[in-house]
Amino acid sequence: MPPIPAPDRDGTTATTPVPLYWCRYTPAAPLGDLVVLHGGPGAHHDYVLPQLLHLADRRDCLFYDQRGGGRSKTDDRTPITWRTHVDDLTAVLAECAPGAPTLVGYSWGALLALLYAVEATAGRAGPVPARLVLINPAPATRAFRTTFEQEFARRQAGPQVTALRAELESSGLRERDPAAFRQRTFELSVAGYFDDPARAHDLTPFRVTGRVQQSTWESLGDFDLLPALRPLRIPALVVHGRQDPIPLASAAAVAEALGAETAWLDHCGHVPYVEAPGPLFTAIDAFLDRTEAGPPR
Repeated sequence: MPPIPAPDRDGTTATTPVPLYWCRYTPAAPLGDLVVLHGGPGAHHDYVLPQLLHLADRRDCLFYDQRGGGRSKTDDRTPITWRTHVDDLTAVLAECAPGAPTLVGYSWGALLALLYAVEATAGRAGPVPARLVLINPAPATRAFRTTFEQEFARRQAGPQVTALRAELESSGLRERDPAAFRQRTFELSVAGYFDDPARAHDLTPFRVTGRVQQSTWESLGDFDLLPALRPLRIPALVVHGRQDPIPLASAAAVAEALGAETAWLDHCGHVPYVEAPGPLFTAIDAFLDRTEAGPPR
């Protein structure tokens, strides 16, 4: 993996209840601004890098670590909810990227983008997004999330990952090279997300703060976001790997509710920026180029 380049600027927010780390990558002549929302919840922006920095080749990209993860960790034990994340995003946008944002969300970040769009349209958040790019969005309903959880558990307990785990335990790598053993352990912990588990080697390792993940999903309850998406009038692109343990039907339902453009990626699981970067970025670049100059519909 190539190293993650240092951002052009970074800092922490001054207007959020908890300081949130942000960083910005800016090309010489940016075409527009993108706000990139990482997955989790409870993770951090680094693990979508360096691959998603392709977006910064031509556009200014703002990343931030959502509350409770990465360099935005907090000792405050108040439960972090979906509303917390929407309010934080509202404040981050006002402080760091004022105006109608273009939101690029990956996994949970895509769901956060949708939650923000719903709240903004209802006047309960900041400006309505100018456009949405939703990369392998997290399940849009509790039922789809249950299907995902079952499929991911099935893959992790399947013969391929079980054999790889046994091979690692008998390899002696733990004693010979503890750092390499930790890296391989991480790869196997996320193998079920990939069409080919070997591709996990190219994912930047990350950690999830468990209490943040738990409290955020609990706050959504028995959720179904689809009805709230239908009134939105925001240009959107939904990209999803056909072999993602998150059902393609969930992404298709989101796209149908939004009237969005779609790109379904073959031989690709949940991490298209690792598994299918060519088709992924072709679809995103074309969508942004096509919609950047036009008004929201």
